[in-house]
Amino acid sequence: MDCPKCEAEMTERSLRTLQGKVVYDQCSSCHGFWFDTGEAEKLKDTWRPDFIDHGDPKKGKELNQVRDVNCPRCGKKMDEIADPKQPHIQFETCTEHGMFMDAGEFRDYKNETLTDIFKSAVALIRGK
Repeated sequence: MDCPKCEAEMTERSLRTLQGKVVYDQCSSCHGFWFDTGEAEKLKDTWRPDFIDHGDPKKGKELNQVRDVNCPRCGKKMDEIADPKQPHIQFETCTEHGMFMDAGEFRDYKNETLTDIFKSAVALIRGK
């Protein structure tokens, strides 16, 4: 499988969690991630993000500007979405197969900060 952002080869990796083995793919060049549906959520609650996501966040931010990204599984155009709890994190998703996160995004996704929690609380208050 090739990276949907930089088209380099993706390497399959796996980790053992309490829920069992989780397999994900990481780009050999830009260090972005492909998570099949449900994989990121399983890893979010169990692993230190810097163990998995050791790519350069600056490179990830540059590649986050790449638009018209196709799913590496089916080739269909993916949707760009923002994490509902941390809207500054934008990643690409294929409703049928999974999601792609640029280098640094999984680390940020895993570590919801007090600022993120505060912003969510303010948004809830304003919404009432």
